[in-house]
Amino acid sequence: MLRRWVLAGSLFGVLFGLVSFAPASWLAQALASATGNHVLLTDTRGTIWSGSGVLVLTGGDGSRDAASLPGRIAWRTGLQGGGVRLMATQSCCVNGELELLLKPGFGRLAIEVANRSDWLVRVPAGWLAGLGTPWNTLQLGGSLRLQSRDLRFERVEGRWLQQGSAQLDLVNLSSRVSTLAPLGSYRFTVTADAANAGSSLLQLSTLDGGLLLTGQGQLSANGKSRFQGEASAAPGREEALNNLLNIIGRRQGPRSILTLG
Repeated sequence: MLRRWVLAGSLFGVLFGLVSFAPASWLAQALASATGNHVLLTDTRGTIWSGSGVLVLTGGDGSRDAASLPGRIAWRTGLQGGGVRLMATQSCCVNGELELLLKPGFGRLAIEVANRSDWLVRVPAGWLAGLGTPWNTLQLGGSLRLQSRDLRFERVEGRWLQQGSAQLDLVNLSSRVSTLAPLGSYRFTVTADAANAGSSLLQLSTLDGGLLLTGQGQLSANGKSRFQGEASAAPGREEALNNLLNIIGRRQGPRSILTLG
């Protein structure tokens, strides 16, 4: 009996040591798997509980396109209320600290984003070039700024359910394929659909600028999306935007049709 207790204690100690000192590379592997190798965490240091790395966007498996954010993202984690609290900082792109709460359960996982009165994350639009076509052709300038309100995602039986909303502002965009700079500023929102549980509503609108973008769509709980939009030039901007309109969508006269799904 004594030997059994000693063995159980030894096994528990080994397990505790593995969890306590799990390398940050484990977190990198999980992120790569969850995003289909489109978002990578490279040059990792430390552990899953306290570490740092470099965030990289790529075109996925087999792609040679990649773009990294300047500087390093650092994180620290701890247990809170039956879940894991994660705090992330990065001098270039995170406003103060980004706080997430991960709550695992039987067959489910919930991710909550702490509310902030101001933006959460701001990254250079040029980072999207790492995703490959068409972003590497557009070579965007400007910035992408993310805000959220009561944002929560829950994965249940392989389906993602959303609560609250996320707002992505595309600020002072420019592109190497157009002589018009800036093109304008735009807003893309993802909002939980109150009338259709498990679905999210997608909305694209123009805040200002010579390139006019509009669109709407829906994102289902199984990850499938439908989006229909259009791009056009403001009066007097047609010539400067002609090449860009040919690239970003299917031309129908003065308009370019944007479709997804």
